[in-house]
Amino acid sequence: MNIKAHIPNTITCLNLVSGAVAVVLALQGPTQLGSLTGFEWSFIAIGAAAIFDFADGAMARLLKAYSDVGRELDSLSDLVSFGLAPAAMMYSVISQASGGFPLWALFPLLIAVCGALRLARFNVDTNQSTTFTGLPIPANAIFWVGMTSWILAHGCPPMWVVALIIVCMSLLMLSSLRMSSLKFKSFGWRENFRRYVIILAALLFVATSGIPGLMWTIWFYIILSAVGRKE
Repeated sequence: MNIKAHIPNTITCLNLVSGAVAVVLALQGPTQLGSLTGFEWSFIAIGAAAIFDFADGAMARLLKAYSDVGRELDSLSDLVSFGLAPAAMMYSVISQASGGFPLWALFPLLIAVCGALRLARFNVDTNQSTTFTGLPIPANAIFWVGMTSWILAHGCPPMWVVALIIVCMSLLMLSSLRMSSLKFKSFGWRENFRRYVIILAALLFVATSGIPGLMWTIWFYIILSAVGRKE
């Protein structure tokens, strides 16, 4: 039995577990669970999922342990962690803000559906190694973590505004916009200039705004991809 071949898939399963936990916690909404609320715990779980999502690919490359099963498992895990979890988070936000279950609360389902379509397209597209077509689903999740944190701090905007943002961000995942991959093949400044700019922007936004800064980071990433040179 080749244990090394199973290490990346084990890490991917940790991504899946983190995403499933994030869904459960997100549905608890503002309920206090120990020292943090359900929302805050879900932020941490999605963050853990993102770390595992990065680590499984890095480990697969390091060990040269690639497999079709690992590729499919990775997409299924990403759908839960970065599609279903933010959808559950926004469902809780809208339900809490409206005091019940309005039709507005169905809009977050679009996040999960478009995320699934985004991943399906990624799996059959061989031209997304250095750039992505459409907003990557992990970036989508990062945006909603920042957006939810902003709403908790400043209050929920009108429901039509929230619904419009959900529709726009979901459609961005299905768009043909070429977006930079943040995967480093080397650490040279010239070939990674845009990546370093995005990372520095993220540090600046988070340092000045806290978790809501993640939302501004993704907006910056989208704008930079739209107006900048495609790699």
